[in-house]
Amino acid sequence: MKRRCVLSALAATVLSSSIPAFAASALPDVEVFKSPSCGCCGAWVEHMRAAGFSVKVTQVTDTAAARKRLGMPDTYGSCHTATVGGYVVEGHVPASEVKRLLTAKLKAVGLAVPGMPPSSPGMELPGRKDPYEVLLVTRQGGHSVFASYPKS
Repeated sequence: MKRRCVLSALAATVLSSSIPAFAASALPDVEVFKSPSCGCCGAWVEHMRAAGFSVKVTQVTDTAAARKRLGMPDTYGSCHTATVGGYVVEGHVPASEVKRLLTAKLKAVGLAVPGMPPSSPGMELPGRKDPYEVLLVTRQGGHSVFASYPKS
């Protein structure tokens, strides 16, 4: 019996070391600040939940005020603002890019998909693959391209 316990523990150790970091530990919670009347924001929330995030929605009448309070410049504004793991996520950012940022642990305000580009999560249109960029927003207010869509 003791041998079986040792072998089980060894197998669990080997298996857990091969699981990606976020599968082994829980993803951080996401809090979304959105207008009560915005349907595409709700679709983005569902996209994040489907990717394994726990999401809390806070209804606000002024998303610009929430964005400003969290340190995301208005120039990157969209229809909703979220926080996750110490970062700000502005707009329809793909969950995969949020996970990549959390893994990379970059020094930045967060990620943004300014405006509401068609084909971004929550803004999908059947048969369309419009190009858009996910921006990494620096603490100084500048940005660089973190990802481009559609992926080739």
